[in-house]
Amino acid sequence: MRIEIPYKMDSLTVEVAPEHFGAILELNEPECKCEKKSAVQIVSDAVAGTLEDFLALPGDVLVIVNDGTRPTPTRFVLEAIGAQLEKAQASFIVATGAHRAPNREEYDFIFGSWYDTFKERVYAHDARDMESMKYYGSTKRGTQLYLNKIVAQAQKVIVIGSVEPHYFAGYTGGRKGFLPGTAAYISIEQNHKLALSDDAHTLALEGNPVHEDMMEAVELIKAPVYSIMTVLDKDQEIDSVCAGSLKDSFENAIAAANAIFTVPLAEKADVVVTVARYPMDIDLYQSQKAIDNASLALKDGGTMILVSSCRDGIGGDAFYKLLSSADTPDEVMRKIDAGYKLGYHKAAKMVNVFRRATVQGYTELDDDMLRNIFITPVHDLQKALDDAIAKYGKDCKVVFMPDGSVTVPMVK
Repeated sequence: MRIEIPYKMDSLTVEVAPEHFGAILELNEPECKCEKKSAVQIVSDAVAGTLEDFLALPGDVLVIVNDGTRPTPTRFVLEAIGAQLEKAQASFIVATGAHRAPNREEYDFIFGSWYDTFKERVYAHDARDMESMKYYGSTKRGTQLYLNKIVAQAQKVIVIGSVEPHYFAGYTGGRKGFLPGTAAYISIEQNHKLALSDDAHTLALEGNPVHEDMMEAVELIKAPVYSIMTVLDKDQEIDSVCAGSLKDSFENAIAAANAIFTVPLAEKADVVVTVARYPMDIDLYQSQKAIDNASLALKDGGTMILVSSCRDGIGGDAFYKLLSSADTPDEVMRKIDAGYKLGYHKAAKMVNVFRRATVQGYTELDDDMLRNIFITPVHDLQKALDDAIAKYGKDCKVVFMPDGSVTVPMVK
């Protein structure tokens, strides 16, 4: 059998014997088999009436958009509502969280043809610039909420996001436009420390301290907020859009996301090939999501092969330094217990996988860099797959996850 593996903006092909093929875990097709509307029409239908009413409220409008590491189809949303936002003289802030500012290619990915129209009113959030922050207060879990003054001074706010499962926040989207999106580094660090909890995992909201802390932080924001949450299908095209209040649009989008992103699996496999698909392949920090999801489909003692270009490098200095400073995964956890820094939650989630499986990486990263963090580099994907099958013998089964960053296996 020939299996196509997405890689960067292209694809690779591997072969696997039928007796070793377990499954291809792809996102579900929408239940409706009718002719699909265009992305612009889906967005237009979702915001009809309510967006116009929101823009009619007094005051200037600020639009929060995701950065280039997210698959959020902001450019298609703008095709539908860009003219209304231009008329309203909207400003934009890119919710980078703790990431770097976008480059020109990424700005084009985010804004599409509307970038030249809005670029003089587009700001990139810088979490490390405390002079640009306003303090809002603390949550009951001790997160000191500092938000970008551009957000704090906005008289009304539109948040454009996408909702898919997230390995410690439960789901992306909604409240993440504020925390971590436009929050100070200290606020992000304090919130993300809560990800060390066993209750912080994919699909979890109730009892998830990260999510509940984010929601409490959002309640401190007094400006009216209008939310446009998109849900993508397996081809990364818009399946549905939920618009309105932040809470309602987020909850409605979750229902749509579950129907697409949670995929049944008969049994766990000996080998899982998981792909961090563009643009989630930007670095190892983001690609970790494909590792975490794939672990749900992998037997203890199995082998996982991560396929991700990691075109921008490691991505998180703190988590890399932590992992590379330890000789064993257990030592990593002892160091986390001794003192948390932003990024350590990522290391902790990875260590949970390293403790029970072999992880290999087909990437553009330096071999020694990977070995230093318990990942075995591979350069021939077919050979790596063949060797892994040989390791487990005639009964070996392989599962492929072409969009591992957002596909959540659900073992029956």
